[in-house]
Amino acid sequence: MTETGPDGLRADCSRCVGLCCVAPAFAASADFAIDKPAGRPCPNLRPDSRCGIHAHLRDRGFPGCTVFDCFGAGQRVTQAIFDGRDWRDDPAAARDMFDTFAVVRPLHELLWHLTEALALDPPAELRTALAGALAETDRLAGAGPDALRALDVDAHRGRVNVLLSRAGEHARARGGRPGADRRGAALFGADLRRVDLRRANLRGALLIGADLRGADLAGADLTGADLRGADLRGADLSGAHFVHQSQLDAARGDRHTRLPPGRTRPAHWTALPLTPVRQRPRAGTARRRR
Repeated sequence: MTETGPDGLRADCSRCVGLCCVAPAFAASADFAIDKPAGRPCPNLRPDSRCGIHAHLRDRGFPGCTVFDCFGAGQRVTQAIFDGRDWRDDPAAARDMFDTFAVVRPLHELLWHLTEALALDPPAELRTALAGALAETDRLAGAGPDALRALDVDAHRGRVNVLLSRAGEHARARGGRPGADRRGAALFGADLRRVDLRRANLRGALLIGADLRGADLAGADLTGADLRGADLRGADLSGAHFVHQSQLDAARGDRHTRLPPGRTRPAHWTALPLTPVRQRPRAGTARRRR
């Protein structure tokens, strides 16, 4: 359990000052309708730090905003590190706030994954290591701006990811032999309906636009998998590991898609009926990486 608690890893925009709408840069693309340099407020940001087109982001060309999650970093930076200050009222602190947010956000993402890993009931030695990494990451995320600016986030992430990978491997081995190893695989638009993905390692896999209709992802590790535009209609993710809400928000699904506990069905998912067809995987489609 982190000092922020489980609620602290969920974004609370009412306790933030719109940092995600100011600090990052946007590039005009399928995800964002405009170019926006880092540190400049999005033109849709209102004076009360709320989005003026929140209910119409997808229609107005900002689907990237709908799937962004700060994992609670916004309210921690605003309330805990900067004592409730607003970058509008304190221009001298604005740059520090934006730089701090850029570091705390990935640390909070690690906190979320570490919390998920501990919930998988890993072996005692690994549990101790994960708990230690959780406490250390939480300590780093609560440091002052100067310490955070000096932190090598990538190096810390690398150390933590070793533990998260071990936790995922342990979870995948439950109930049988681990499945296919597709870490980081480029599966853009791939038809995966007949591929055996049970207990597969899909960490960091690029599943953009992939066809996963009716797929059984029981025991699969989806840490950091890019599911933008992936078709999850009728897929079973109820037993998949490390599935964050933002991944589901980026995908397509329907009322037949089975979700992991604690996740919600995105509002934009179609409600059209779909009867999933379970098919046996073709021989040779689940080769393990050597």
